[in-house]
Amino acid sequence: MDPRLAADRDGLPHLLETVRRHAVGRLAQVSEREVVPGAPWPAPDPLPSQGAGLQGALDAFAARWEPTLSASAGPRYLGFVTGGVTPAALAGDWMTATWDQNAFSSLDGAGQHLERETISWLRTLFGLSDDQHGTFVSGATMSNTVGLAVAREWLGEQRGVSPAEHGAGALGSVRVLSGAAHSSIPKGLSMLGLGRRALVRVPTLAGREAVDLEALEAALAAGEGDGPCIVVANAGTVNTVDFDDLRAIAALRERYSFWLHVDAAFGAFAALSPAHAHLVDGLDLADSICVDLHKWLNVPYDSAVQFTRRPDLQTSVFQNAAAYLGPLGDTPDLVHLTPENSRRLRAVAAWFTLRAYGRDGHREITERCIGCARVLGDAVEDTPGLRLLAPVRLNVVCFTLADDPSVERLAALAERLADEAFLTPTVLDGVPALRAAFSNWRTTEADARRVAVALRAATREV
Repeated sequence: MDPRLAADRDGLPHLLETVRRHAVGRLAQVSEREVVPGAPWPAPDPLPSQGAGLQGALDAFAARWEPTLSASAGPRYLGFVTGGVTPAALAGDWMTATWDQNAFSSLDGAGQHLERETISWLRTLFGLSDDQHGTFVSGATMSNTVGLAVAREWLGEQRGVSPAEHGAGALGSVRVLSGAAHSSIPKGLSMLGLGRRALVRVPTLAGREAVDLEALEAALAAGEGDGPCIVVANAGTVNTVDFDDLRAIAALRERYSFWLHVDAAFGAFAALSPAHAHLVDGLDLADSICVDLHKWLNVPYDSAVQFTRRPDLQTSVFQNAAAYLGPLGDTPDLVHLTPENSRRLRAVAAWFTLRAYGRDGHREITERCIGCARVLGDAVEDTPGLRLLAPVRLNVVCFTLADDPSVERLAALAERLADEAFLTPTVLDGVPALRAAFSNWRTTEADARRVAVALRAATREV
């Protein structure tokens, strides 16, 4: 055995305690750390012939890379839709690596049972029925892609072919209708051989990102001669957290044949708040659902879940035939349900945080983030030089400069905020904008007010 590896094995208890102290120290500073540091990235080092051991690697990482890392785990990292990691989820992630399970086969099945228990808890969290069968995947893009893959197989079922067996070309032309689809939808269509051009944008309601139901029905009626299609509904758009009327869309299946996929990457968490649960009314009626867990559940990257009512079609797509794998059966092994064979047991971190804080704890996180978004939204409306572009429906504040909202001026505004907060750029109805998304368990109203003060000052400078 390499002598450094042997020394690390023998000294592991002390080394892990050193890593623990280091991590605790960094997390203790995350709330006051520069959100986006200005430190330059180090030039790449060559691969060492002789290693430095765990302590040497930790020292090198702390010296070379930690000064450049953003405080994405902190309370004022409001870019994208980025959660943090709850204490329990952090412990769960450590246990994930400690046990290092690849839970793909029932031949070693404890991990699969743990995942199924966690899925059942998530169903309860989001108010879904037992008809929704779930599996863990890496993130919203993969969740949407898996849902679309099952939808593709359903289209084949309607047309008497199997794309999984004969290829996507056997389907002929495919239409995917959506009002304001996330960018992961055309990406998934590209990977699935359906093509980005299969996505047909349906008009949305005036001043909204929610689909116009009359326009959707007209699009469905116009394409009846082409056969069944896919409808992608939104439960929380990225820019304004707008929600399609899921129950009304599902009701259209009484007259038209389509697969209903709902992108609820972070909007599904509205179900936790009694005041906002109506936004996801009808979610359980979907044929497939995307929910991203490393967003508002605050588990580590990467983690998401994909739900579907047709696990039989899911296994038609993803089944993996090999002598060492078990048969599909009534409860297929996880290897038959997603693109991955080998994957870490992502369910452990989710299991830990759900077991530790329950529904009530995660409801409190959700409602606190919603409150923080409203505080910042009110501040934007009260700040001369800024303009709110959409109501604060849930946890995102989308705004721009009142005068000359150019990409360059907004980038300058975001740069002036970088020490205090990180916001990401976007475009809404052709208007360049910034958006702040609240989904971190650490964020409090004090953080939202601190961002508001920094935003006012930066606006005056711009």
